[in-house]
Amino acid sequence: MPSKVFFGSARQARLEAKETLPAKLDLIINELHLRERVKDETVALKMHTGNNLSYSTIHPVFVRRVVQAIKDGGGKPFVVDVNWDAAGAEMRGYASEVIGCPVYPAAGPDEKYFYEHERPYKNIQSWQVAGLIQDATFMVNFSHIKGHPSCGFGGAFKNLALGCMAGKTRGAMHDTMHFDPYFFPEKCPDEAARKAIIAVCPFEAIVEDKKNPGYLHLHPEQCNQCGRCLKVAPPGSLKIDAANFHSFQEACAISVDLVLSTFAPGKTTNLALATHMTPVCDCFGFTSMQVLPDAGVFGSDDIVAIDQAVLDVTAKSTLIEENLPTSMEVHTREGHPFRWLHGPYKDPYVVLEYGEKLGLGSREYELVDVLPVEQVERSSMQYIAAH
Repeated sequence: MPSKVFFGSARQARLEAKETLPAKLDLIINELHLRERVKDETVALKMHTGNNLSYSTIHPVFVRRVVQAIKDGGGKPFVVDVNWDAAGAEMRGYASEVIGCPVYPAAGPDEKYFYEHERPYKNIQSWQVAGLIQDATFMVNFSHIKGHPSCGFGGAFKNLALGCMAGKTRGAMHDTMHFDPYFFPEKCPDEAARKAIIAVCPFEAIVEDKKNPGYLHLHPEQCNQCGRCLKVAPPGSLKIDAANFHSFQEACAISVDLVLSTFAPGKTTNLALATHMTPVCDCFGFTSMQVLPDAGVFGSDDIVAIDQAVLDVTAKSTLIEENLPTSMEVHTREGHPFRWLHGPYKDPYVVLEYGEKLGLGSREYELVDVLPVEQVERSSMQYIAAH
């Protein structure tokens, strides 16, 4: 049976408050029965507060409405994010006086409060789930939709996968992209050949490996898989392979599986705001121009379904190429616009395939528009002559 995903479009028929996105969020909160579900619960509201000069994160107006709904239902809410973002959240409007609850670092101010979970995957043996996440009895996962340089897309999965883990695990998850070898030095012993590979990449994605002389190191976040390096590399010496990029996506799915396993059934729900969607994660500490038109607000108890719905709705939009930083380029025009932006191996749907295999939800969904945009018929206005 398809999961329900509730949706409120960014478009309006009339210039009225009840048709704006915060009002549509209220309708989605009602459909999710959030107030009825949080009585006496300790509720972690996981979101990304950004850092430094970010201003495209979820506006405090939306956060306040979720917090107030939790309070109305008798829950005890608090916002959580990684330590360096939570520490300065008030600088971006997330003060307790504004949003109605405190903001805490999920794994403590020094990233040392966590619970260990054994789950071997490539270079990871143990995962450190943030203490305040595992201690909570209910979680609202409120994600801001944007592009992401590691996996193409940041949504509900990404918000939990990294934001609910301590720093050591976050680093290890990124390192999964280096687990499968991609450079074979025995086939490229010549230093001049290595320098040619480095020089041909306009994104500085390939550099000398600092720890291993004679090796090359790939920065997957900067790589859009354009293939320039492969044209100058000696045969068999370098691979730009989907396996390296998909490792991070699978690690994200495993991380979410572990996080959700710490909550009882029915004790989590998901919200997503698809506005001011920028090329990279909010953790970069700045806001650039949006690269997709605003889509709206989404809500579902199914984390797979909500990300699938967000991707399907935004896939109907066209990438705003004139808004891209001049340091980025589009070399593929197949699939989702985020894939155009970050490359074919950073397909944003991949994490959902892994998530569905782990039993975290269904990619089949029913999109329920909570306030469909009407086609309003306008009557002609008669000219009234002055007297």
